[in-house]
Amino acid sequence: MRKIIFLCFLILGCVQLFAQTAKDSLPPYLQVPFVPPFKILLTDSSSFAKADLPKSKPTVIMYFSPDCGHCQIQIKELADSIQFVNDVTFILASYKPIPEIEAFEQEYKLKQFSNIKVGRDVKYFLPSFYKVRFTPFVAVYNKKGKLRLAFEHGFSVKELIKILN
Repeated sequence: MRKIIFLCFLILGCVQLFAQTAKDSLPPYLQVPFVPPFKILLTDSSSFAKADLPKSKPTVIMYFSPDCGHCQIQIKELADSIQFVNDVTFILASYKPIPEIEAFEQEYKLKQFSNIKVGRDVKYFLPSFYKVRFTPFVAVYNKKGKLRLAFEHGFSVKELIKILN
């Protein structure tokens, strides 16, 4: 009888151990599916953080590299279609030095769009939060700040419109 009880507790313990391991192996953005407490250094030397996001607007966080070809294509498509996503706040963050980020921002004329913020993730918070393996990495949040979808290889504006509607 003691062996059966011991065996039951052993099995329950193993199940609990594996259940915790599976949840703990998820990236933080899936464990806490809300806009993370980010802070980026903008190219004008000011900062922009989660607290600065407009209320009741969708948010898209894109982790990019200025020299990434896919990122460049992604931003060109976004800039060309910005009229379709005017009510979305875009946060473009990179780990690269500010001069490279600023050159990228100027090349794609991103300062003309009030809903796009471009800067440096000085503390390297976003890549660890999202477990970024490829750029561009894109996380889409609804008006309430809840994660809708994440893309490991970028997105199309058409996809974004479908997700946010």
